[in-house]
Amino acid sequence: MDIFARVCFSTIGLFFFVAPHVEAAPEFGPNILFWTPEQRAEGFPSIERFYPVRLVQQGDSRLPLVAKKFSRERLDRFEYRFNLKDAETVISNGVTGYMERMPTAGLIAVRGHDVLLERYSLGHRFDKRWISFSITKSVVSLLVGAAIKDGYIKSVNELAASHLPELRGGSYQEASIKDLLQMSSGVAWNEGYDNLASDVVKAPVVGLPLFRYMGGLPRTAKSGTVWNYNTNETNLIGELLSRAIDQDLSAYLENKIWQPYGMESEANWMLTYENGLEYGGCCLSATLRDYARLGLFVLDELKKAPGDDSVLPPGWMRESLSPTPAFNGYGYFWWLLGDGIYAAEGIFGQVIWIDSNNELVIALQSSWRQAWSDSLEAEWMAFMGALSKELLGENRL
Repeated sequence: MDIFARVCFSTIGLFFFVAPHVEAAPEFGPNILFWTPEQRAEGFPSIERFYPVRLVQQGDSRLPLVAKKFSRERLDRFEYRFNLKDAETVISNGVTGYMERMPTAGLIAVRGHDVLLERYSLGHRFDKRWISFSITKSVVSLLVGAAIKDGYIKSVNELAASHLPELRGGSYQEASIKDLLQMSSGVAWNEGYDNLASDVVKAPVVGLPLFRYMGGLPRTAKSGTVWNYNTNETNLIGELLSRAIDQDLSAYLENKIWQPYGMESEANWMLTYENGLEYGGCCLSATLRDYARLGLFVLDELKKAPGDDSVLPPGWMRESLSPTPAFNGYGYFWWLLGDGIYAAEGIFGQVIWIDSNNELVIALQSSWRQAWSDSLEAEWMAFMGALSKELLGENRL
């Protein structure tokens, strides 16, 4: 199974364990992964109809985003190319072609405070939320940094068991917070969904059952030496962070980033059960513009020097975007795409793409026909590269 397929599968398991509010819309069925494209277009913007959530309130101020005129004709005629099985595919009608081929509810590109491109489809709007799936992992990475800055966590080198004593005596007793953030604990884990006996299908995702299951898994490698995408390690981080800060993750996000940075709209975060904990690895829902603002937040943090006022510790953003020794494509819950480009990604085509060298953020909200596949990955990557080149033109930094 390739790396990006694992991103797809990483989120699937949790929906076997959430208690959905299916009585609100019984025709949708209990599992979001098997919704039809039409159901996804209706349900992804209103996840609170189906699952318990906690609100993240916006503040009184708003980070301005200003529309900048950019030729629609130009953006609808560029080509992008990608290869599959040694055959090249050429798509020649740019943004419109991509949004139709890869059912895209919203696409925004922002540089500084200038909105270079903003389009919606599938009945979506600028003021409607959309579920982010595993983009949430990258948000949790930011909150871990904030907790270190606030003194709730000493450093990523602390043992996870120092905050989660239930892990003592099991396979994770020697794993550090850093090991979990980099998904390199060395503990065995099967993320495969072609096998109903795999860990990601059968493992609990919250509370004592989670700790018992994870602690009982065999250790197969020294921590930090093997990268293995593991959904439940993000849920462990969510539990750890919630205990360390002694408050809801939604409230912490609201107080540290959402309100101070000037997010435009209210967000919500899926809970493991009614009035329970937020998922560490999934399911913040926000507007497309606020997705883009999260990307701008990362760019601003990257530019800060020691001593500057910051939500995060000095150097945290650089550290969290540095490759794990076990795999150079992953940091602290961030995907590293090369050439200073980083991404937060979720299944069905949710993306925050951050080009740090050119200070460009592109965000996508989508309802792909599949959660993830090699062909979807190839086309998405080709399109993003061609679009960014078209938007930047001669204005590369």
